[in-house]
Amino acid sequence: MRILGFMTGTSLDAVDMAVLETDGEEIQAFGPAGERKLREATRDLLLETTTIARSWARGEPEPAIFAEARRAVADEHLHAAQSFIAEHGLAWSDFDLLGVHGQTVLHERPTPERVGRTVQLLDAERLAAGCGRPVAFDFRTADVAAGGEGAPLAPIYHAARARASGLAAPVAALNLGGVANVTFVQRDGALLAFDTGPANGMIDLVVQARGAGRFDEGGRLAMAGSVDQGVLASLLARPYFTSKPPKSLDRFDFPIESVEALSLEDAAATLTAFTVASVARAYEWLPEGERPKQLIVAGGGRHNAHMMRGLGEALHGISEVISADDLGWRGDAIEAEAFAFLAARTARGLPISFPGTTGVAEPMVGGRIVNPPPVGEAIA
Repeated sequence: MRILGFMTGTSLDAVDMAVLETDGEEIQAFGPAGERKLREATRDLLLETTTIARSWARGEPEPAIFAEARRAVADEHLHAAQSFIAEHGLAWSDFDLLGVHGQTVLHERPTPERVGRTVQLLDAERLAAGCGRPVAFDFRTADVAAGGEGAPLAPIYHAARARASGLAAPVAALNLGGVANVTFVQRDGALLAFDTGPANGMIDLVVQARGAGRFDEGGRLAMAGSVDQGVLASLLARPYFTSKPPKSLDRFDFPIESVEALSLEDAAATLTAFTVASVARAYEWLPEGERPKQLIVAGGGRHNAHMMRGLGEALHGISEVISADDLGWRGDAIEAEAFAFLAARTARGLPISFPGTTGVAEPMVGGRIVNPPPVGEAIA
């Protein structure tokens, strides 16, 4: 199948797109990849939607803004993809399927008292009608309803990507997005994956709150600051880090108030050190014989030189820290590729989440597929 995959992260920066030829088990070929920045009106709407979602009580009716945001997300994906496929000389008819994550506005991990809750907004019917192709979406809901964490979902793709590169297990892949998540592919092929802690999300929020831009470009602010060891120790003392994986996070689970008394530079330095320390702690859940020789880093955080340097120092003698690009992987497109891969698995009824990745009792299928309306029919 030739599939166009999409990912929009919690940074609300861009629509990432990647073309993959795959049967959901192995990767046959890579097509073009790219991104289109979110339009400001869409970004503003999604920021407001996220704020409202965070105060949405369980059992209450869905906030009205969700419907507007779903339509906007569909239109944003259609707008981005139209320019992307034109740029690469493609047509909608070239694709068997689209795999679309949707925009996360809420993620609550399960507790012993209740199942989790996760919301990814997308009007899939509207998108299918606009492009005339089937759309696979809603990849997390079934896992959460079954008691799983609903995240991370990319691990099964990380394993396939490693095989395509001829890498022998054990293998580790780290995504540094709003939240950091790691996949460990063990010698027997078993997957252990979980969110290690915040990555760019907290830093972005601090930088934005202080009117200094949207993110710490290249880690320049952090490099100019000093780590507050007391604040760092208090962050690392939170119960999440002693909770056994699999486990998941929302980018807002750790409040930025913890660094509000610090200068911008010291706050960035402290939060960068927090990301580094939480990734290093992830290795404590591995048997020593399963520790990989390399940690392959994807996502926006790999462009943060200060963060990458810190990871290299923290994991010295354990794993060499390398950018995904050094292996020929497309470091900015891994998650878009992953949702193309998951779309193929959904179409074939193959599992997308596993006991070692989300904590479900057994491997689970997931996702839904909507087809475009017959020619001549419109969708409201």
